[in-house]
Amino acid sequence: MLARIKTATDMAAIAAADFVVEAVPEKLEIKRAVLTEADRLLRPEVILASNTSSISMTTLAAMTSRPDRFVGMHFMNPVPVMALVEVIRALQTSDAAFELTMELAKKLGKTPVAVNDAPGFVSNRVLMPLINEAAYCVMEGVATPEAVDAVMKLGMNHPMGPLELADFVGLDVCVDVLKVLYEGLGDPKYRACPLLKKYVAAGWLGRKSRRGFYTYG
Repeated sequence: MLARIKTATDMAAIAAADFVVEAVPEKLEIKRAVLTEADRLLRPEVILASNTSSISMTTLAAMTSRPDRFVGMHFMNPVPVMALVEVIRALQTSDAAFELTMELAKKLGKTPVAVNDAPGFVSNRVLMPLINEAAYCVMEGVATPEAVDAVMKLGMNHPMGPLELADFVGLDVCVDVLKVLYEGLGDPKYRACPLLKKYVAAGWLGRKSRRGFYTYG
């Protein structure tokens, strides 16, 4: 399997692809640049998917010349372990493109679940408020990160505590997703916890920077 994987740093290499999944950082301006270039390079019939975890699929589809062949394919983190793929239909997505994407996810050994386009979809609309409230518990001195995570793992049977998971995902990504939820739904319950924002400002992004709610060697 590893021998069949090819890497490249030149976008032109995707021109021969039969299906493309974009997985760049959760910033609209970055996604716009990458999707516009991919759209230009790919054959007209190729489906272009986005692994975005919160940004409107309808908005992203409208940036391309193939909105009917644009779809969301949100893989859960960590991808080698988690079975779920949220397959998100943009307003413009055709039935054929949606069904083909569902079938592809199954061929990859994943379990696809059909979701309609909305801020945060299902996974992050439910998960991010949990992570945010866990951060408030730490900020307000209710409990340490270790205690918060222990309660959720032992009491709610979560495999990872919410703050462990936040560090794994990246605290900057959590703040970005919460911003999308807050702006898209207009509900103050989605405002990012000040402690999360302070950690991001300090460069404490979680595992990738070796420090977040926990310190990593």
